[in-house]
Amino acid sequence: MMKESSSRKQGAASPCAACKLLRRRCAEDCMFAPYFPAEEPHKFATVHKVFGASNVNKMLQELPEDQRGDAVSSMVYEANARVRDPVYGCVGAISSLQQQIEMLQTQLALAQAEVVHMRMRQFSMNNSPDNASPSSSRGGQSHPARSLFDMDMVVEQGNMEDSFWP
Repeated sequence: MMKESSSRKQGAASPCAACKLLRRRCAEDCMFAPYFPAEEPHKFATVHKVFGASNVNKMLQELPEDQRGDAVSSMVYEANARVRDPVYGCVGAISSLQQQIEMLQTQLALAQAEVVHMRMRQFSMNNSPDNASPSSSRGGQSHPARSLFDMDMVVEQGNMEDSFWP
């Protein structure tokens, strides 16, 4: 930034993107110069198209210097969103992303439920009387409480998967 200011004093530097688009002389204390460099003319062109130079200038002047860079980034993002979607802008993009998240959460929940179902089916097949070992069918003691506990563990393991549900 220092280099830019000193070269502007000498008149060697080109005007910032805002002054170039507005066809005016870029003053040493130009409000736009730190945020709209000459190398990125598209940034100011889009912001100017959506908000207007006067409004951008007012918004920047109302903010402390340390917040202006973030404000310009937000304006550029919103302006680009407005160009793509003039009616909804960022709100449309956010809404679309929220719908995608909800759809993916539903798919994840269905997949988790299917895993639990498959584990329960596998558990019941492994513990069915047809698959009992010869020693247990020859008078070995069955543990119904133990098998219920094991089935609960299968269900719990299925629910332990990472979930995006709040």
